[in-house]
Amino acid sequence: MTDEALDVLLLGSGPADARRVAELLESGTQLNRIELDGSVPDRSVLHRESTLEAGLRRLSDGDVDVILFDLGLPDSDGFDALVGVLEAADFTPVVVLTDRDDRDLGIQAIQEGARDYLVKGDLTGDLLISSIRYAVEQARQERERVQHREQLEALNRLYGISQDIVHALITEPTREGLERAVCERLVEPDAYDVAWVGEVNRATEQLSSREFAPADAEFDVVSGPSAGDADGERPEVEAVRTRTVQVVQDGETPPEFDRCHEEIRAAGYRAAAAIPVAYGNICYGVVAIYDESPDAFVSTDRESLSRLGEIIGHAIAAVERRDALTSDTVFQLTFSLEREADALVAASTAGWRLDVARLIGADSGVLAYGTVEGIEKQELRGIAERSQLVDGLRILSPEADGYEVELTTGWGEKLVPALAKHGALVTALTVADGEFRFVVEVPSERDKHQIVDIVHDHCADATLRAQWTVARDDPAITDFHLAFENQLTEKQRAVLKAAYHAGYFDWPRKSTGEEVADLLGVTQATFSEHFRGAERTLFEAVFEGGEDDGVPASPWEPSDPDAPR
Repeated sequence: MTDEALDVLLLGSGPADARRVAELLESGTQLNRIELDGSVPDRSVLHRESTLEAGLRRLSDGDVDVILFDLGLPDSDGFDALVGVLEAADFTPVVVLTDRDDRDLGIQAIQEGARDYLVKGDLTGDLLISSIRYAVEQARQERERVQHREQLEALNRLYGISQDIVHALITEPTREGLERAVCERLVEPDAYDVAWVGEVNRATEQLSSREFAPADAEFDVVSGPSAGDADGERPEVEAVRTRTVQVVQDGETPPEFDRCHEEIRAAGYRAAAAIPVAYGNICYGVVAIYDESPDAFVSTDRESLSRLGEIIGHAIAAVERRDALTSDTVFQLTFSLEREADALVAASTAGWRLDVARLIGADSGVLAYGTVEGIEKQELRGIAERSQLVDGLRILSPEADGYEVELTTGWGEKLVPALAKHGALVTALTVADGEFRFVVEVPSERDKHQIVDIVHDHCADATLRAQWTVARDDPAITDFHLAFENQLTEKQRAVLKAAYHAGYFDWPRKSTGEEVADLLGVTQATFSEHFRGAERTLFEAVFEGGEDDGVPASPWEPSDPDAPR
């Protein structure tokens, strides 16, 4: 179809009829009222084919806006030929021409799918063009309705798949299990033909698969043109590189994917989609889907496919965070920063040192808790006031050989939560001998290169100095439950349980401390004493690993006879 021409296929009429139709098209005054996918024709082009076979060949070329079909074809008969043309025409409108003024025949033609019925002897230029205009508009509306219905069906199907995958991701405890569940759900009867989850080597951009379904599918995901070949890019590689969904299918294939599309077709598939699996700054790989339908992804919302990748990435990150809490061993990565010009770092060349063991995100920035040795408090305060790293300083303990400090800093304000999303923690920070160093603790199962990338994203001047595997000293999370049962007194457990069930921890509170004390039959002072003691014990179990196995023999019998009840 040209930009400004109405392409008309006249099928079955003789030369005399063809000349008359051409004259009528030229004489019509409403040609510019026909809308062809956003363009308006200023002329018409007539293609005449005298046989059904030739007409179908012309139609397959695609350069046809409307078909004028003469029921008197020499190589076919009546409505059988019409049905064949309608099936081949798809959304190309068909207008029937006949020599007979037979309304029943016209109604039957329209029932078969023709857009209009015209008697050749009654034709005028305006009548012909009006009929074509009506046929083109009706075909356009039907095409939009079908596309809209297909889009809704595709979205409903994808929504159902996503819901099932979300359920699988919640129940699967391992990354391998959830990736296997994703592939298996994507190839169920109501979904697609082939699905696999894999990754792209960052250095070579070569593909490798981790999970694949169904197992008997005859398609090698790592075969085909290399990613570096300008004539043969892979959509999976591009999806990871750009973090966007890539689709390859008939009629919608970017030139760089042509060779890959040929291989997909050779394997028996007509469409493919590559979905990046990412969470935060980390891309975990790609989900690839293949299907025999040439328009499997035409009506599918790309945003829905993208959200599916985000859901899977979020689930993988959650698994890694859980593994980070329970792993017995971890990687420790030590980084240094080029911060010699800062007053705090430069002053440490005098021989004193700052060791930070706790970093906590807060609205005011990052709270850093640690110890300082080798410098007097007043001198440290003066250095902190000149430092761009320090926004606030509090001395928390009396001066001795070393003293505890609280620093408020803007450093790590984005890095600390970004690492935490992926189960990595900044566990130590040191300023000494003119150097600023920090340690990142990474679960042993994690790809440490991804964590290094996150650090560089937020601290471009960070340099990896050392890495090693260490045994974790902190208690496992299960120790928290043991602490509740073994390290709390019976009174403390009773206070916490009563307070919980009475809504003391709700917001707004359903019960005050005094009301809970009344429930237990003790004074407000006794409630507060055991409540604060229980809090201290549990938080020690989580943050410090404290131990205290003493349990009084009788609840509510104070160890001190003079203690208030």
